[in-house]
Amino acid sequence: MSIYVGNLSYEVTEESLNAVFAEYGAVKRVQLPTDRETGRVRGFGFVEMGTDAEETAAIDALDGAEWMGRDLKVNKAKPKEDRGSFGGNRGNNNFRNRY
Repeated sequence: MSIYVGNLSYEVTEESLNAVFAEYGAVKRVQLPTDRETGRVRGFGFVEMGTDAEETAAIDALDGAEWMGRDLKVNKAKPKEDRGSFGGNRGNNNFRNRY
């Protein structure tokens, strides 16, 4: 299981996020996605902890807590959705001929 952490300051580092979650147990991994063009942190991240109990304790304690001037959004991460291919119906104009 992974924890989603949203509304993060753009100044956050993996080390600082690790330190906050380490108060609730063993942190296995911290991931902060960055913008491809600017390299800047995107304002959210993911944390994996040692046990489900540690993850639940961290979520309960940190969801809505203020950190670095922002109210954190902390919950269980949902699996990445399949967004499909780019373009939707591009190249397939059959929808125009239905009516």
